[in-house]
Amino acid sequence: MNEMIKDCLFFGMIISIFAYGFGKKLKDKWKLPIFNPLLIAILTVIAVLLALGIEYESYYASAKYLSYFLTPATVCLAIPLYQKLALLKKNIKAILLGIFSGVMSSMGSVFLLSYFFQLSHEQYVTLLPKSITTAIAMGISEEMGGIVTITVAVILVTGILGNMTAEITCKLFKITDPVAKGVAIGCASHSIGTTKAMEMGEVEGAMGSLAIVVAGLCTVVFISFFAQFM
Repeated sequence: MNEMIKDCLFFGMIISIFAYGFGKKLKDKWKLPIFNPLLIAILTVIAVLLALGIEYESYYASAKYLSYFLTPATVCLAIPLYQKLALLKKNIKAILLGIFSGVMSSMGSVFLLSYFFQLSHEQYVTLLPKSITTAIAMGISEEMGGIVTITVAVILVTGILGNMTAEITCKLFKITDPVAKGVAIGCASHSIGTTKAMEMGEVEGAMGSLAIVVAGLCTVVFISFFAQFM
């Protein structure tokens, strides 16, 4: 049975899609942040692979086709941004300053925690690009001498946590302006968080989309500077 599954060219893709659909069903039914579809999909896929005794390499070989959609999906986030172009121009200074502050806070917090826990340089640079989109972060991590696979895992955890806690955090700190919400969510938790911003409103989604791009560029520019700290 296991060999038949392994020989199926798209079994990894099929498992992934069904696992995400299962997570989406749970989220739609219970409406709780903990039932994040991506989190449920990850846990479901892990459970299936362990139950069937399938190695990760076999799974990835047939699931990697899904990653081809990552870049087009990220580019599609520019659509709501274009639709809110007038709002962007009106608040451009505040938005750019907010994104810059978010990037500095992200990398600064990684440095402080890495210093506190006495992480190695390799571990430190692995964590630095945690809040930007995977497509950019993988290249940065590899260039800086980090562990790319762990970088991807950290990015996923960051995005899922941001998606799950975005609304609660905004309520807790009384953040009501939709522009501020979108910038904060996009800066802190890249495209996964921005999907939650889109659920919160069109303006939030548009500002989140902008934050992903600008935060990625800022990280590329300043990460070499931060990498020298450890």
